[in-house]
Amino acid sequence: MSWMFLRDLLSGVNKYSTGIGQIWLAVVFIFRLLVYMVAAQHVWKDEQKEFECNIRQPGCENVCFDYFFPISQIRLWALQLIMVSTPSLLVVLHVAYREGREKRHRKKLYVSPGTMDGGLWYTYLINLIVKTGFEIGFLVLFYKLYDGFSVPYLMKCDLKPCPNTVDCFISKPTEKTIFILFLVMTSCLCIVLNVIELSFLVLKCFIKCCLQKYPKRLKCWVCECHNLRYIECGEIGAPPLAQNHHSDTALSTSQRGETKLLCDTQES
Repeated sequence: MSWMFLRDLLSGVNKYSTGIGQIWLAVVFIFRLLVYMVAAQHVWKDEQKEFECNIRQPGCENVCFDYFFPISQIRLWALQLIMVSTPSLLVVLHVAYREGREKRHRKKLYVSPGTMDGGLWYTYLINLIVKTGFEIGFLVLFYKLYDGFSVPYLMKCDLKPCPNTVDCFISKPTEKTIFILFLVMTSCLCIVLNVIELSFLVLKCFIKCCLQKYPKRLKCWVCECHNLRYIECGEIGAPPLAQNHHSDTALSTSQRGETKLLCDTQES
């Protein structure tokens, strides 16, 4: 199977990802895709031929293998990689739509087509939610199909056409268990990274909205704090220039009060 398209797709999304998203891409490339291509495929090679039962009844081994492995573990792993990476295509298509829109209007409509704002922000958010859902769904499916994340070395089968309960043996059970546990750990790591990135984007947007909604209140609060600190410094021991300024202000205030009182006396 060729994985070039998937590699190119993830490389294209890397340009528009956050720092956490780039870590997620590195984990998918190195610890999942590369491990699958280099090592895991060879471990599960000819798994049905290496599945043996202690009976030569025609069809018994095939029926037992289909019962214990309704879908091959390695193919389910490959399907998980494809489904988890596909939502990233939404981001690439949205950026391509922005670039095409700018070409049609022949003017600059965005700061940058890959800027994480507006509709692209929602697209990226949906991409993270869908990826996380696929990760969790495949882990649950894997657990339900194979009764856990370990591969037993012996299985009992009593399905027809087997004449009685037979013992079936799986090749390389320990090695397969190690790879499956590695798959589970990397999937959990990707889920954690997706949740962290999702929380970061939502929190960043919330802070940005708050700053845009209350800029005047924030400026007034900063000015009040600055004036309070300035007055406290004048009371404790401000420079002579500041003290003269305060004394001049007090004198002018008292003079205005005396003038007002004199005018009131004259009017009466």
